[in-house]
Amino acid sequence: MAEKLKYALYLCIFMPLAWLPLWILYGISDFLYFIFYRCMHYRTEIVRRHLADSFPEKSPEELLEIERAFYHQFCDNIVETVKLLCVSDTTIDRRVEVINAGLVEQIGATGRPILLYLGHYCNWEWVPAITHHFKCPSTTAQIYKPVHDKAFDRIMLKVRARFKALNIPQDQAMRSLFRLSREGSFIVGILDDHSPNHDRSHHYMTFLNHPGTIINVGAEEIGRRIKAEFLYLDVEKTGRGHYRLTFKRITPSIPDEEYPVSHEYMRMMEKTIRRQPPYWLWSHKRWRYTRKSDDNQ
Repeated sequence: MAEKLKYALYLCIFMPLAWLPLWILYGISDFLYFIFYRCMHYRTEIVRRHLADSFPEKSPEELLEIERAFYHQFCDNIVETVKLLCVSDTTIDRRVEVINAGLVEQIGATGRPILLYLGHYCNWEWVPAITHHFKCPSTTAQIYKPVHDKAFDRIMLKVRARFKALNIPQDQAMRSLFRLSREGSFIVGILDDHSPNHDRSHHYMTFLNHPGTIINVGAEEIGRRIKAEFLYLDVEKTGRGHYRLTFKRITPSIPDEEYPVSHEYMRMMEKTIRRQPPYWLWSHKRWRYTRKSDDNQ
């Protein structure tokens, strides 16, 4: 009962906000920026350390500019995600440009599954809008990590189901993807740029000037077993609340690596971040574990 009441409370808070036009929501975002950044200093130590370590070639003024732009995007992500509770197809299609969707249809026509790698970059919650741009495969899914607050998790599932994608909990990914592969072609979105479970992954590379960065290879292992094609979604911000999403094949530049797809995905992700640095989720503790910390245990 308590969970149902909390869920109802969340709906009472978020639904009226979702009906507001985006220009008003961006005004709210500007206010949130003042609260999170100027007043609370939300994770500013983490953000500053990550930026300084990732871009040693940049001046303090350049790093500060990236930092401020990051917090603006962070707050925009909040209101844009709330907007998904009632945003129209016309609005979202006007704001999300999709390039090379024909590649998805071409692969889908062969019957092979597609593993679509992307990152916590710009607003990843708007990415499922890509389904408006291809008809094949008809089954779309995304792997997500449930939040501890079950009532809020229900809200997020409602948001993430806006474009009729299946939501697969992280701990059910392997079983679910094997089942889907027996039913025909599908496309599943995977966000693998953040810190993986430390007890499961011991593969390393240099990422954003951090040697010994632990990377996740589980998706590649599953993809090999279901004979999937691997694609990368390159994201660009073209204006406030406007994004360009481009499908690209993941073609390993070092094919003899043990996990060439996972390594190449991280290289492509780094290129995306370096092109427009503010829009990655810098507040995440990406480097809490590295090869050095792993070896010291």
